[in-house]
Amino acid sequence: MLIDEIKKLLQNYDGSLEEKKDTYKFETVIAERKSFLSRKKLMYIIKFKIDDIYRKFIFSEMLKETGFGLSSSAGDDEMSSGFTFKKYKTKQGFGTPIEETIEEQSNLFGQKYNYKFDFKVIREKIKQISQQNGYEFEYKIWF
Repeated sequence: MLIDEIKKLLQNYDGSLEEKKDTYKFETVIAERKSFLSRKKLMYIIKFKIDDIYRKFIFSEMLKETGFGLSSSAGDDEMSSGFTFKKYKTKQGFGTPIEETIEEQSNLFGQKYNYKFDFKVIREKIKQISQQNGYEFEYKIWF
């Protein structure tokens, strides 16, 4: 079965796979930065749907940075003890069928993080598995 083969592949990457309705989401941390009282993580996220009726495997991927910690900045009009607590989540664009998009995201994050993670390998393996099972692989903008 297709989903079993995909699950087996994703077990090789330290992450979590969730299913909501007919959509699967896989997240794995590919880099982490720690500094004084703060931590940031760079995550690789895959979302996919398996359409058994039309025999399509719909795939999307992106990078996401999350973090938490203390910041020493306060606004000009604010009185502060010097630190404020901030929790944030940022997204850097969405994938498109053109490989350079996620590569551009990777280059941007590569200025802040030191990591070696080949997105193309996972994408190509998933594409190969879906096609071997008789599904058309469709790469879509984040859905």
